[in-house]
Amino acid sequence: MKRILVPTDFSDHAEYALKVAAQIARKNNGEIYLLHMLELPNHISDDGIGESNAVGRSAGVPEVMFFMEKTRERFQDLLNEPYLEGLTVIEAIQFDKAFDGIIAHSKKHDIDLVVMGSHGASGFREMFIGSNTEKVVRTSDIPVLVIKKEEGEFAPQNFVFASDFSDEIKKPFKDVVSFANLFNANLHLVFVNTPNDFKSTHAAEKLIHDFAANANLTGGYSTHIYNDINVEKGILHFANSVNADLIGMCTHGRKGLAHFFNGSISEDLVNHAVRPVVTFKI
Repeated sequence: MKRILVPTDFSDHAEYALKVAAQIARKNNGEIYLLHMLELPNHISDDGIGESNAVGRSAGVPEVMFFMEKTRERFQDLLNEPYLEGLTVIEAIQFDKAFDGIIAHSKKHDIDLVVMGSHGASGFREMFIGSNTEKVVRTSDIPVLVIKKEEGEFAPQNFVFASDFSDEIKKPFKDVVSFANLFNANLHLVFVNTPNDFKSTHAAEKLIHDFAANANLTGGYSTHIYNDINVEKGILHFANSVNADLIGMCTHGRKGLAHFFNGSISEDLVNHAVRPVVTFKI
């Protein structure tokens, strides 16, 4: 977790994410890549900012320069915040749609962790609009940590990781272990039993123990079987029962119709959990 990307729209929730990223970077001797996506107004084309255009050819150039200057001023205000003192922060302005730009920037700079703010969504807004945070959670190849509110000190000791503990989880589980060890957190390994996918307690406990047998967790781990009507509710209810500091899970990154019809538990958690959520791509 040395290279941490924080996309910002300069909102309160984006700053909550930046404060958490600063703590992780300080703890791990890392650096922060602070990214603002400048989506051009519809009446300004990409050609209007090209170097090949003659001065005055595009009426959009002065407007774009104005937006860039205002963004730089807001960057400077952030960089002067005490919680960033002594940290390496590399800021960037990118002309792109937010989601596309975040994914491209993370690949270009070999980012280890994306930290994003989110206020969640519900009802029709959740179904038809979604959020850039949800899209990044669904498609990012690297871990994404979603912060929902002002966290104060980010030092998760009770880390809930929910899974079906199948073979495909073994590879991303290495990242889960690394994240837990960064904070010396106790990892709660949770299997949610539902009416449609039920396992006996004996079978579920053996599955989890066999899965975690060789995990080198400095803060230790515990295993739990939790019964609920669906996986999302089970995770949220269990997290409440242990007063979790952080919820983690893996995501398949489904796209298009497969995502629409199958849904995404990780995205539902990002929307509905009040606690921080960290996702790991399978």
